[in-house]
Amino acid sequence: MPVVSLPMRSRGFGETSRRDRWWLTPVAVVLGLGGFIVYSTWAALQGQHYTFGPYLSPFYSPELWGDSEHAWFGKLPPGWPGWLPYSPALLILWAPAGFRLTCYYYRGAYYKAFWADPPACAVGEPRKGYIGESNWPLRIQNIHRYFLYVAVLFIGMLAWDAAKAYWFDDGFGVGVGSLVLTVNAVLLAGYTFGCHSLRHLVGGRIDCVSKAPTCHKLYKGCSALNKRHMLWAWMSLCSVMSADLYVRLCSMGVWRDYRII
Repeated sequence: MPVVSLPMRSRGFGETSRRDRWWLTPVAVVLGLGGFIVYSTWAALQGQHYTFGPYLSPFYSPELWGDSEHAWFGKLPPGWPGWLPYSPALLILWAPAGFRLTCYYYRGAYYKAFWADPPACAVGEPRKGYIGESNWPLRIQNIHRYFLYVAVLFIGMLAWDAAKAYWFDDGFGVGVGSLVLTVNAVLLAGYTFGCHSLRHLVGGRIDCVSKAPTCHKLYKGCSALNKRHMLWAWMSLCSVMSADLYVRLCSMGVWRDYRII
């Protein structure tokens, strides 16, 4: 059979034969992630209005040092310079931020949306070469598996915060904030436990996973969550921001926390 050579032509930036609205997804990602980054940075730098009664904002959990009753060790870290503004969130937000920044889904999302690498399938990108994640600086993305271990610990602490949110000064009760923090912990757990790295950790490293019943069940559970990993990622992103906003507005007296029970 004769060999047919197809002509190869590089596309200019944004050039494509696609007729659909391919740009909607990267624009939505820029707005969604960009808005979250702006809000979370602002909220983390405030250092106030992050607690209300038994509620603790997930941006500030765990509160290692701080002014509220949720603080573990005192008001300020040892040796903290008095001239430097302090916020409890600055000590812990690096962990969940690093987990999301190196997440396999988010990497694909912000590579396309913010770096246009490429903006979408079959759409021209603003560069000719391709480095990939096998070279620096993107090789550092492989640290994701280590951020996973820390993220699992954070899920446990957020679950504890959600449980404490049902205990008020007059005893057990259910407030709207209790449900907000509980839903947030569930959504973050769904996102974390569907992680590709955790899926490999519990079953992917075994040649025949069916011969290890416990690992097989864990692998199937992670796989079920992983099928909707993008959905879990966005729902948990919205929930953690909503939980902080709810606690913040209640603390500021803008909203009233209604007791259901």
